[in-house]
Amino acid sequence: MNHDASTTLSAAAPTAGKPSLWRRCRRWLLPLLGLAVLGLLLSHAHKVDWAGAWEALQRYPAMLLLGVWAIATASHALYGCFDLIGRRHTRHRVPRWRTWAIAVTSYAFNLNLGSLVGGIAMRARLYARAGLDEATVAQVVGVSLATNWLGYGLLAGGLFAAGIITPPRQANIGADALRALGVLMILLAAAYVLACAFSRGRQWQLRGRRVRLPSAQLAVVQLTLSTANWALMSCAMYLLLGRQVPYATTLSVLLAASIVGVITPIPAGLGVLEAVYLALLSGTVRQGALMGAVLAYRALYYLLPLIGGLVLYLLLERYAASHPLDTEADTPWRAQTP
Repeated sequence: MNHDASTTLSAAAPTAGKPSLWRRCRRWLLPLLGLAVLGLLLSHAHKVDWAGAWEALQRYPAMLLLGVWAIATASHALYGCFDLIGRRHTRHRVPRWRTWAIAVTSYAFNLNLGSLVGGIAMRARLYARAGLDEATVAQVVGVSLATNWLGYGLLAGGLFAAGIITPPRQANIGADALRALGVLMILLAAAYVLACAFSRGRQWQLRGRRVRLPSAQLAVVQLTLSTANWALMSCAMYLLLGRQVPYATTLSVLLAASIVGVITPIPAGLGVLEAVYLALLSGTVRQGALMGAVLAYRALYYLLPLIGGLVLYLLLERYAASHPLDTEADTPWRAQTP
């Protein structure tokens, strides 16, 4: 669940210049934060009931694991459709099946090896092999990432606004403030759709990049597919937890783990996912069963899809080598935009 958090919708090549102070500091601060979190996790590793986790894993029925694997596969397949939205928005001519396969492959590598490898480098290489220029690739990736986080915001906002999530005492935020934050997040999602509806064809310059919003229809599709994907991810964990935790609570914990995974630069969120679930659900589910569920989720949602992603990657590379001109990507969207 270590999704890249960029929100660029469409971009041309950035203007040259010195990196900002934040970018220079981020190179050091984020790795240091990651090492601190990893050290904290390792220091508490001996307290985890690993024997209980192994017993919980052994007790899972094969049909349950197969069902969760099917849900995980459906989630990865749905995420692949995010790049199809970018294809529609940019009007590039790479075939739909190849666009979808590139997105699914990149997502599997992104989850396990980090956003720089999967979300950016892998996509850039595969789309370049398909004939797309860098600006168009940036646009497609931006739309995909925006799709993912728009759905995240809508779901999290709904949970906050409905009062389903009770903030812990140490959070220093009241229930009313959390509800207000949820309403604000929902309004932001609605504002995005309205902006797409009333700014059709308009372009802006944002930090040296050209931004063009999708149509309102595509914006609705973005929200629909993204919320469905997050719901599928939560459904997988809900089943692995034996339905001991309400679905809304399971979803809220998954959303929390996802955002922590984003800000902690550890590949695959290794240890982060486990730490968040232990912190938020340790009083609800027995620790052994909880760790067993998290480890099963990591295997079914992260590791098995990585094997499929590797196979897809090899097939895409082989196809690109044998069909170097089999892309209909010679006309970028800029030439077709009215």
